[in-house]
Amino acid sequence: MNLLLHNLSMQIKPYRSLISMLTFLVSLISAAELKLEPIKLKLPKPMFIGTPQNLNVKNLQKPLGKPRPAFLAPIGTKNLSLGKEVFSSDDFPVIGEIEMITDGDKEASDGSFVELGPFQQDVTIDLGKKYKIYAIVLWHYHKQPRIYFDVIVQAGNNKKMTKNVNILFNNDIDNSSGLGKGTDMHYVETSEGKLIDARGVSARYVNLHSRGNTNNDLNHYIEVSVYGMPLK
Repeated sequence: MNLLLHNLSMQIKPYRSLISMLTFLVSLISAAELKLEPIKLKLPKPMFIGTPQNLNVKNLQKPLGKPRPAFLAPIGTKNLSLGKEVFSSDDFPVIGEIEMITDGDKEASDGSFVELGPFQQDVTIDLGKKYKIYAIVLWHYHKQPRIYFDVIVQAGNNKKMTKNVNILFNNDIDNSSGLGKGTDMHYVETSEGKLIDARGVSARYVNLHSRGNTNNDLNHYIEVSVYGMPLK
């Protein structure tokens, strides 16, 4: 048996480099057919510099230490959520207006964010119709190095998210929000925002949850950008 395997290996060996080359060429052709390009993402001004200290939070993602790599999506992908209608579990925000979540302003200055009440809150963006969604970028509040809890992002075609829901991100590690135990990591808010790979799901609504942060029990949103393109 060993001799047979050895002989078979010797017969295949001359073709290994050719197989590798063909595999490489196929990958290039596939990439060309997809026609990908970086999403057009203009970032706000950073409001704090360096690594925050003493953030004793379980399952915390380590800072990358360098700019986030560009996110590639099919050519024609754009921000679908700009100016779109937003609904909230808190009808009377403490600060700001719900419409600010999709107004295009990502800065962390005063007057650029909406503050919702304490404990679990959620917002829903209505894109108006179904789209193919490739990425969602979320800015809670990046003026300070905060961590928001129970961040859950889901997409679907039902406003109340009662059926056929695609959960795209969930760092609720103890199911305290009641939407299922998540395995994604906690992260520190920065001016880059949190980029979530939506994997090309088809949906009309994008729903986002949070449950307070390391500074207080309130919930904040500066901006949510949903990147995608019309269904073919």
